[in-house]
Amino acid sequence: MKGYILKRLLSLIPVLFVVAVVVFLIIHITPGDPASVMLGPEASPREVAELREELGLNLPLYQQFTSWLAGVVQGDFGWSIFMNEPVLQSFFSHLGPTLSLAIFAQLLAVMLAIPFGVIAAKRRGTIIDQTFMGGSLIGISVPSFLLGLLLILLFAVQLRWLPVAGYKPLNAGFFLHIRYLILPAIALGAMQAALIARMTRSSMLDILNANYIKTARSKGLREKIIIYKHALRNAFIPILTVIGQTFGTLVAGAAVVETVFNIPGIGQLIVNSVERRDFAVIQGTILLVAISYVLINLVVDLLYGVIDPRVRLNRK
Repeated sequence: MKGYILKRLLSLIPVLFVVAVVVFLIIHITPGDPASVMLGPEASPREVAELREELGLNLPLYQQFTSWLAGVVQGDFGWSIFMNEPVLQSFFSHLGPTLSLAIFAQLLAVMLAIPFGVIAAKRRGTIIDQTFMGGSLIGISVPSFLLGLLLILLFAVQLRWLPVAGYKPLNAGFFLHIRYLILPAIALGAMQAALIARMTRSSMLDILNANYIKTARSKGLREKIIIYKHALRNAFIPILTVIGQTFGTLVAGAAVVETVFNIPGIGQLIVNSVERRDFAVIQGTILLVAISYVLINLVVDLLYGVIDPRVRLNRK
């Protein structure tokens, strides 16, 4: 197991290197100068040139990249020129809201999607199956920002059940914290719930037609035991893959929802940094998000062996 984890971690190095190169080039090719943004439109070209030299922006791109990459290898992701603090500090100060939102959205998605997917598979071809799959198709099709605006209009503006926007940390009270996360979590997790439900239905249909399921039914086992103990566990490998991928997507793709609901998370940090051309924050934050995404996929791979012993046997 240790050898497998080490091999996977080593295989992540070229992936992260490619991500670092692509992000660095995209940011520096995009029009916009941090020095001009910092000094404002009234600054003279000489002042802008002096600030660019002070920030090292006048160096060739390969020198800027190697200098930044050398710092990253040593754990230094750079310095935010606007917030006047290390990028790591900015990242972790905004990580809590994003993690809370992503975990809550994923919990909602899993709790709704897996039962709906199982029911749809059991009732294949019926009106229940068609309704659930039709609803999942709508969930995939509706963008998260549009769903968020509709939820705000209905539950916050019209009914006044929930707050329009904002964020309350966990230390302000658990229920108050959840109250502010309900609408953004639904908006963010709807698409993930639809994907998980469709994958659950597809995997369950393959398993429910297997011979050992027919044998279990012929022995007189209860249907719930057959479905949830035997069928769902064997069908859970592809479902777990989708859950892991969607959770990584939630963490990486919460920028729009956080902007709509004014949540001070990683997504809003990236959006604000792009507007201010804070290169160090953009590069460091995106690279850290990429690292978290690949580590989530590694954890999912390790969970395969917990769910299915045959995976452990194949690895050995």
